[in-house]
Amino acid sequence: MAPEQDILNPPAPSVGVEQAEAALVEHYPRLVRLAYLVLPPSLGRNRRVLTAHAIVQRSLPRGRGGRGDGAGDGLIPAARRADAGGGPGYAYVRRRVVRQALEAGLPLRRRAWPKRAQFPPLLPQVWGLRLFPRSGGADELALDQRLSALSGPARAACVLRGLERLGDEEVCAELASAGVTEARLALAEAVATETPAGLLESAEFDPCSLQARPTDLMRRRQHGKAALAAVAALVVCGALIGLPGDGWGPDGPAAPAYAQNPAARAALDPGHLLRVEPTAWTTATRTDFSVWPARGDLTADTGLLRRALAVWARPGAAVQVSATPGTPSGPPMGAPQLLFAGDVDRARVVLFYDGLRVARYAEPRQGTAGAALDFARVDAADAASASALVVGRTDGNVRYLTAPWVREASVRDLLTPGAGARPLRRDKDGVSDPVIFPAQPRQCTSWEALEFRDDSGVRLVTDLGELAPARLTWGPPSNPHDVGDRAAREGWARTACLLPTVRSHGVRSVNDWQFAQQALPENNGAASWICTRAETWRGAGSRVFAQFQAPSTRLAPGAIAARAENSAACGQREARVLAGVLWKSRGGTWFVLAAGSEQVASVALTGGMTANERGNLLAVRAKEGARAELNGRLSDGSPIATLR
Repeated sequence: MAPEQDILNPPAPSVGVEQAEAALVEHYPRLVRLAYLVLPPSLGRNRRVLTAHAIVQRSLPRGRGGRGDGAGDGLIPAARRADAGGGPGYAYVRRRVVRQALEAGLPLRRRAWPKRAQFPPLLPQVWGLRLFPRSGGADELALDQRLSALSGPARAACVLRGLERLGDEEVCAELASAGVTEARLALAEAVATETPAGLLESAEFDPCSLQARPTDLMRRRQHGKAALAAVAALVVCGALIGLPGDGWGPDGPAAPAYAQNPAARAALDPGHLLRVEPTAWTTATRTDFSVWPARGDLTADTGLLRRALAVWARPGAAVQVSATPGTPSGPPMGAPQLLFAGDVDRARVVLFYDGLRVARYAEPRQGTAGAALDFARVDAADAASASALVVGRTDGNVRYLTAPWVREASVRDLLTPGAGARPLRRDKDGVSDPVIFPAQPRQCTSWEALEFRDDSGVRLVTDLGELAPARLTWGPPSNPHDVGDRAAREGWARTACLLPTVRSHGVRSVNDWQFAQQALPENNGAASWICTRAETWRGAGSRVFAQFQAPSTRLAPGAIAARAENSAACGQREARVLAGVLWKSRGGTWFVLAAGSEQVASVALTGGMTANERGNLLAVRAKEGARAELNGRLSDGSPIATLR
């Protein structure tokens, strides 16, 4: 069966400033990732990050008609497929982003007037720090090397095909509109370089989720000494003209400076750490991280605890600091709760909880060089979402610290729903044996998730690259339940390999909902329509994608028909969805297929095709590459659009 294609919206003749601005704000992370991937790697990761943000931020048109750069791109190109979540405004902004990213890679020439994108960005600027995305695995490194070997237009073609999922003709049109004279040659060069599309969405190429390191400290010190003499005179003059008695004036009721604040000092004292009794969770009114006891062989090591608290309050330049999106990384507001302190593999690890965040400090067993500090937001946790924390990662393996109420732990391969779960051994403190990290290989052949059994049932969770594993559920948004039966496991078997698209986004839970089943034309069996929704700990930033799962004896991953960010679709607030694909039967006939949830009373195609069906399903013969706009009506008469 040929791969499915998404239904495309018809092109719009022009776009206004408001429409372009809305598209830029809504898809800002995706546009910055696009610019970062197209920019030449020779710029260095720090400048690529800042230049990518600058390019996107200046991609709005200056006029009302959509003409802002004088390059003749005021008319919007044919709209992209619906799975990228864009529209005319997005297509217009994306075209400007690609054009500027290609211009930034051009060499400066004496006889040619330089373009704005060829200079370092005026804004944004970061002083004293170098910013770069998180490091990925071997696959991401190999992909980055392949992209760096391509020309700028070929790199843009790779990104448009892989990240934006445009067809070859659309890619050529986009390159031509961006000023590429040999668009076909660039496309051929991109096609000749095998580029796994899923890797382009990994954290390695996410310029919105960054790590920070200092610049050259010795050079900064030399420059600082030179500037100090010039500033000293101004400082002395300022002190002399200050108000009498208290310099610039009294601080009123403000507390003393941070270092002298008793509450702040108590937060850094290991003797003030909160420690919960081992049986507190059995009588507590709520069951979350606040009732975890302090465990581990090093809970009495005051030197280790003091270092961990001090690094939390003021991490040094050599400390690797990371935080999930929406998680503050500042010092604790008071004495935090100690969850764990002990040796894990080759490191000493400490876990704290302050009511909002879990902080993990790790240092080598010998010395403190290479210390790391990780934060994850875990507020409003319950017994299911507080069942485990990642305590160590080594050589592609993960160890978990399980909650005291977890009676049994096991490992289940999501891709083999018929196989049983194998037991997972834990030590006396609840630390598990190593579990293989569900990475993103070239071919997704296994995905190991954890099953935890407690007095209330069985929970299924998976590691998405953060401290707190995400809970997996199945069912309608009004009543999702744990993955316990064969149907739910088979549904997740075809979703597991799509989970990397929501990795490292602070995800708390992921729910799969089969919102429709459809008998395929020409006796091709029955297809399932699945809506997958990833909820975050911070509430905002949810990610939703609709899958089309054609019949498959190998339980192949579903095809993403549409996706959206910060959408209420498939959730408790909007428990409805509509999506469609362009599908090819075994007999070679193309069809437009669409499906909606049970609230959808009719489905209609307009634009390049015209069709109307009562009910929540539609199947219409079409031509290869057909484009149409898909809409529907709910049972109460209100309209519903496709997921975007």
